[in-house]
Amino acid sequence: MPYIGNPIYQSAFVTDSFSGTGSQTAFTMSVAPAGTTNVLIAVSGVLQDPATYSVVGTTLNFTTAPPSGTANISVRYLGIPVTGVTTTAYRTKTEFTATAGQTTFTPPSYTVGYIDVFRNGVLLGSADYTASNGTTVVLTTGATSGDLITTESFYVSSVLNAIPNTPYSVIAANMPVGSVIQTVFYSWNVGGSTASSSPVATGLTASITPQFSTSKILIYTVMPVETSGSGNTTSGTIYRNSTNLAPSTWLVNTRTGSGGYLDTNLVANWQDSPSTTSSTAYTFYVGSSSGTAYYGSNISAPATIILQEIR
Repeated sequence: MPYIGNPIYQSAFVTDSFSGTGSQTAFTMSVAPAGTTNVLIAVSGVLQDPATYSVVGTTLNFTTAPPSGTANISVRYLGIPVTGVTTTAYRTKTEFTATAGQTTFTPPSYTVGYIDVFRNGVLLGSADYTASNGTTVVLTTGATSGDLITTESFYVSSVLNAIPNTPYSVIAANMPVGSVIQTVFYSWNVGGSTASSSPVATGLTASITPQFSTSKILIYTVMPVETSGSGNTTSGTIYRNSTNLAPSTWLVNTRTGSGGYLDTNLVANWQDSPSTTSSTAYTFYVGSSSGTAYYGSNISAPATIILQEIR
């Protein structure tokens, strides 16, 4: 049957078996169950009432000795204590029986400011003792012989590396590889034209300052263009500062057919590795194989550029 969720894992119950002698009433189990009701016990295949046995630690005691037989006593554990778990004491209580005039007591090490002191069950005020070094407690007035001095110290814990509930609390250095660190968007609402067959800078440009020298920069550009003249090609590319990112002059181009006119968008996307943490400018360049190419908002809509730093 199909299901949604983690894989289902199965394991057998922990069991013990013992051989009765007809006189033996105590048997040592392999583990200590949580209690009497956490085991099912069968003798010669008959399930036993919990009133007929008791469990203390790892010892199973029957009120009446089971009959003699080979492996005729079955113990099935329904729940056993968790093992391998380390716990931390958050409260440590230490008692001392004072001698006459005694003022100094040495409890387990404590955090200053997180210890209480009692004298014969009465909580002492801060003026009645000094606990400033993490190792000793000194009473202001000496105790009477037989006084019960009790210290209660408390473990101080903190949540390390928690995410604060504040804006921008997750710094970029802690973000995994592939995360978007920052995004820059620019819309160019002006137009232009060129008749040059070489790349000419347009006003579609944006700058980004990478936070890491190993970051990638993703560049997304859309440039509206109008191409006229039969067989004329209008091309576009992206420059990083003064470096053309195209492997061979152009990243994208469009060509008119026999009709001699084309109104479209040059869409150029690229991934760059600038290897710097300095401000870096990316600019869209346009060129025309022959005739005049018009670009930008002169055609139909603004040109846009998006820069994203990727960790």
